Amino acid sequence: MATTHPIQQRMALTVQGTVQGVGFRPFVYQLAIALGLRGGVKNTPQGVVIDIEGSKSALQQFSRRLQQEIPPPAAIQTLTQQSLPLQGFDRFEIWPSDPVEGAATAQILPDLATCPACLQDIFNPHNRRYRYPFTSCTHCGPRFSIITALPYDRPRTTMAGFELCSTCAAEYSHPGDRRFHAQPNACPRCGPELAFWPTAEQPSAPLEQAIAALRQGHIVALKGLGGFQLLVDAQNDAAVERLRQRKQRPDKPLALMYATLAQVRRDCEVAETAAHLLTASQAPIVLVPKRPGPTALAAAIAPHTTHLGVMLPTTPLHHLLLREYGSPVVATSGNRSGEPLCTDSPEAHRQLGAIADGFLVHNRPIQRPVDDSVVQIVQGQPQILRHARGYAPQAIPLPPGVDADLRILALGAHLKSAIALSLGTQVVLSQHIGDLETPQAIARLEHTVADWLALYRCQPTAIACDLHPDYGSTRLGQTLAQRWQIPLIPVQHHYAHGLAAMAEHHLAAPVLAVAWDGAGYGPNQTIWGGEFLQITESGFERLAHLRPFALPGGDRCSREPRRSAIALLYGCYGDQAFVMTDLAPIQAFSAPQRAVLRQMFAADVNSPMTSSMGRLFDGVAALLGLPQSVSFEGQAAIALEGLAAECSTPKGYPFAVSVTHPAVIDWRPMVRAVVCDRQAGVATRVIAARFHRTLVEMVGAIAQRAGLEQVVLTGGCFQNRMLSEQTIQHLRDRGFVPHWHQRVPPNDGGLAVGQAIAALRHLSHNRS
Repeated sequence: MATTHPIQQRMALTVQGTVQGVGFRPFVYQLAIALGLRGGVKNTPQGVVIDIEGSKSALQQFSRRLQQEIPPPAAIQTLTQQSLPLQGFDRFEIWPSDPVEGAATAQILPDLATCPACLQDIFNPHNRRYRYPFTSCTHCGPRFSIITALPYDRPRTTMAGFELCSTCAAEYSHPGDRRFHAQPNACPRCGPELAFWPTAEQPSAPLEQAIAALRQGHIVALKGLGGFQLLVDAQNDAAVERLRQRKQRPDKPLALMYATLAQVRRDCEVAETAAHLLTASQAPIVLVPKRPGPTALAAAIAPHTTHLGVMLPTTPLHHLLLREYGSPVVATSGNRSGEPLCTDSPEAHRQLGAIADGFLVHNRPIQRPVDDSVVQIVQGQPQILRHARGYAPQAIPLPPGVDADLRILALGAHLKSAIALSLGTQVVLSQHIGDLETPQAIARLEHTVADWLALYRCQPTAIACDLHPDYGSTRLGQTLAQRWQIPLIPVQHHYAHGLAAMAEHHLAAPVLAVAWDGAGYGPNQTIWGGEFLQITESGFERLAHLRPFALPGGDRCSREPRRSAIALLYGCYGDQAFVMTDLAPIQAFSAPQRAVLRQMFAADVNSPMTSSMGRLFDGVAALLGLPQSVSFEGQAAIALEGLAAECSTPKGYPFAVSVTHPAVIDWRPMVRAVVCDRQAGVATRVIAARFHRTLVEMVGAIAQRAGLEQVVLTGGCFQNRMLSEQTIQHLRDRGFVPHWHQRVPPNDGGLAVGQAIAALRHLSHNRS
């Protein structure tokens, strides 16, 4: 009887998502071999292509298991399948990557923290990688910080200069090894090396020199995965104060690195979600509540805050250092105040020489700077506040209805700068760049733009920027648009915030966007910041906003909350405000200074009008005797939230809402009530809690009036955990569906995503 053979078929699969640099090709190879299939898999600038043939049933199993059994951190976003004529393959192979042609749209994997298997290797005395600080595999290690071009292969990384030894090459070539096609693979024989500057008179190993320096209270600059960090003993008060003084960072909380989760729990209350984040492959800095009572930590680490920013070791080098050191260290960004993160060792020595006493460096080049990410927990869900190592770059699907052939370069805002690039059906958000307050920071923005356009082989169709004409990012946009002869599309700040939140949650218009922050340029040439916008299919409508008040001294108000406070008082009491000398912000000015301020209000000189919620926070904080001047953005608001967290109250203060369109929310009844409570001796924590509750009720009132079910909470003010959680619950209780930022920062670090989508909406609408 004749034997019947299964009908053979061939198909080509194109896979997009997190599929390069994560062991995806080895997974495909092993799955195909197990099922007796033939063909090959290769990286391309657009993703991974699998050309495979075999029996119909085996191909069906392959397609199903490919999606069901994919190992983390790999993730499939899209998978397309096409039938092809039989080719007659005789085996399955990993083929060389395609040459780069056209725009690259493949997702680049972020840098990942050391996996448990590699951790075992470096602490196993019998392993050849024992105590080797550059150990990695397909599940961990550098990716985004070392890639020089797509597709992701070793010759296109900064590891290209390190030739694999025979043992590492065998691992790299063996399909059953977890270092099969691991591009950063290396060992002590063939990989990067450590050095310590300056070398001790009696030289020892670089790591031991760094540890000895820390124990002596010295500041050590460590070259990490994506840039330098400044380390100091977290239990040495004098050393922490010295770091603050040298770095000119008097108040802003400092991040801590602990060796283990158990050590973190000695100083902090770590919920399950926070523990998962700390031990995840992204390994961000996580904001967690301090434990009450005395602690061994230096008092100057995070004064006047209820939370600490903590992280676990992110690389083998950090693990080795922290395990031997035995106690936590401060680990803050390696840069001078206002300047970009240092990545090059000689440059760091020049830039940080006045701060650091020693430098622990290595010779693996960093292709692009990537700072540590910062995450907090809101309503039981992680919320990224600084989008960097472990998360960047991040691809966000574009909404339907926009032209996927357009390429938009979005340049973000002035603070917490980040860029975005639309590529096909997604927009990719860059790593955190920083505030554009110095020429060096603006130069870093320009470099990041050039780097991204080269990496993705993309020439923009148009540039999106903020509406504010004086931002460094806007000026760069003007220069590039003129150079490339392409449109420049200015986007209103709060509209971009709303679109970024909608994109993250895949929301379609209409949506109510509650966009609260410090400042954003309005189309009416005033400073917006306490906005309620209805996002429509083609634009936005301003439904409501805070009653505008003057900012005496303009930008100085962001550094001096007392100025916002006196503006609020003047709005309530007129000239009588200046004789209310029992209030802290009035006391904070001398009599001649008060006279000048009075003249500024009367003559409307250097006192632009604003509807800013951020400045309202500052003003109320100053009224309660909190910092009258600040050294970092949000300092007064953080202190106010900390006070409010000590008290729960269901009762807010009065406010009024006009019947006009847009509606105007009158904060004056609230401020008058705050002043009365303050003068009556009501506890500041009670006033702070009632203030927060009032803002929650403002959101509820406008949501009821707007009648839109979907509500997004966006802008820097919604970094305030207490405000966010109370607002979410308040809206849910009234039948609304609130959404808040989780993957895209609520602050200006996520603004570029919204700018890109606004530009796509504008261009797509004009084409139709």
